[in-house]
Amino acid sequence: MKHSFLIVLTSLLLLLSTSSFAEDYKPGDAITPADYPSLKNPAMKFALTNKHGKPFAKDPTVVRFKGKYWMYFSLFSLDPQKTGYDLYIGVATSDDLTNWTSVGSVTPLCEGDQKGLGAPCAKVWDGKVHLFYQSYGNGPKDAIYYATSEDGLHFKSVYPTAIFSPKGDWTNGRAIDADFIEFNGKCFLYAATRDPQGKIQKQVVAVAENRDNLAPDQWKQCDHSILEPTLPWETRCIEAASVCERDGKLFMFYAGGYNNDPQHIGLAQSEDGINWTRVWNVPFITNGPKGQWNFSESGHPGVFIDPETGKTWLFFQGNEEHGKSWFLSRVELEWVDGLPKVK
Repeated sequence: MKHSFLIVLTSLLLLLSTSSFAEDYKPGDAITPADYPSLKNPAMKFALTNKHGKPFAKDPTVVRFKGKYWMYFSLFSLDPQKTGYDLYIGVATSDDLTNWTSVGSVTPLCEGDQKGLGAPCAKVWDGKVHLFYQSYGNGPKDAIYYATSEDGLHFKSVYPTAIFSPKGDWTNGRAIDADFIEFNGKCFLYAATRDPQGKIQKQVVAVAENRDNLAPDQWKQCDHSILEPTLPWETRCIEAASVCERDGKLFMFYAGGYNNDPQHIGLAQSEDGINWTRVWNVPFITNGPKGQWNFSESGHPGVFIDPETGKTWLFFQGNEEHGKSWFLSRVELEWVDGLPKVK
């Protein structure tokens, strides 16, 4: 009850004075207290092992498929010289969204992702898992690719090339951290790109008319960034958009700040998928205090609405070692007066 009151009070204060609040922002300011119980002692902390023997998993996305929960996430190769790629996608399954079992991986699928692939976004329709993911290791040439699977584990590229990379004098052409959603009868593909100098990370969106044809020439790109860092805690980066629909409106959970800046999770809303406004000028979820598992960041959100229960879950990554390790966790969200709060 106390937490609900704080959210409502903070929201009212921000609506009354958003510009001055941005100037007055102090590290630790957030809608959800940094040491809130479900953040401080999460029910789920998942990781595999990296080449340095540390727990590691990043960039979660979750779906319900064939009677189980499936989570796709980024991993670094244990021996990149042997495999030929640095980053790949891990796959785990669960019956309860808490205990996860690693069941396999997705490794390079086509010519454009041979150096690596990761930061997936998974969706389910027509009896298949649809995976939108980025290539890795190509700098400004990294782009968004698309593959499908009939069993959740073995994927095939739908097209031999990337389906999207942004164009224009405001971007360096890079596209990472894909997110896909259908809204108002159209397909929206979100990605993070950078300015021409490669310094500032920001959001771009492209729209296609039909999910049955997501070929490269079907995407109509917005000719400007739809959300870029302007607040102190966003530093020079907005990335990892994860979008859901609620009562005819879209909500975007996004990562503000580069990894370990620290990175935080923000929230924006839109009625058309193109024009976005921040819900609050402070993070929805921030990094934890020193000594907490997410001291270095709470970042790269992945929202999941369970088709079985209707519950909303927010998956995210965190660590306390400035990136030497990384865990995946999740919190349940409930909706109060049209806005999410951590349960």
